[in-house]
Amino acid sequence: MSRWAVLPAELDPRVRQLVVRLRRLKDHSGLSLRQLGARTQYSPKSWERYLGGRSLAPREAVEALARIGGEDPTRLLALHEVAAEAWARRRGDVTAADAYTPPVPEPAATAPEVLSVEVNGPRRPGGSLLVALVAGAVALVLAASTAVLLVVRLGGGEPEETAAPVAAPAMPTSSAPPYACRVERTDDGRWYAGNSRTREAVLAYGHAGPEVAEAQCLLRRAGISPGGIDGIFGPVTEGAVRQLQKRAGLVVDGIVGPHTWKALRR
Repeated sequence: MSRWAVLPAELDPRVRQLVVRLRRLKDHSGLSLRQLGARTQYSPKSWERYLGGRSLAPREAVEALARIGGEDPTRLLALHEVAAEAWARRRGDVTAADAYTPPVPEPAATAPEVLSVEVNGPRRPGGSLLVALVAGAVALVLAASTAVLLVVRLGGGEPEETAAPVAAPAMPTSSAPPYACRVERTDDGRWYAGNSRTREAVLAYGHAGPEVAEAQCLLRRAGISPGGIDGIFGPVTEGAVRQLQKRAGLVVDGIVGPHTWKALRR
């Protein structure tokens, strides 16, 4: 197994998870970076950046490495999609939809502005007659509007009141569910703590749920304190995972994968 350099601390957990999987596939293949470059269309320097977390591997490179390592690329490509989104957000990229600002329509000209243009424009023969006709038309419109309002008031009574908007009730914030450690050893020699029976789930900093609680219970059984059994993968739990990986001779990356689950359950 290759002795990998520690990944950058600022690397997003989703990108870190993808890089760790790629590293394991490369180790499983037994190929050097030069041989890996010869088997794919990417140079050894490019693979060095991808596996060091300095650049995000393209989708085609991820698929090629999965096929070389004899793994179905479907799940790995799903991890790549999530990692690509996290990588883009870290770089501050925005989509066209985010950058689009709808145009603000210009207000339509009102009747007084039209009248102002007509009156203040150049005087032509018959201009006074045109102004009088426009003023008469405006007066007729105002009179008709007033009559309609009177009919509505007399026939319909008081106008209906607009219902005041009702604020949606605030959703109660739920605290983290309590987890218990019911550690027992099964007939196959593996340890379980009663929260999850997974041996494949990939857990990293920021994850939460019963799988995290299971790992915390098994870390405590191994004599390494993960902090509280709260199902939250925080810095204390990550440090405990690193201690276990170092003790078991695994890649020390603070991420729980199949190899770390094997060490926890034996």
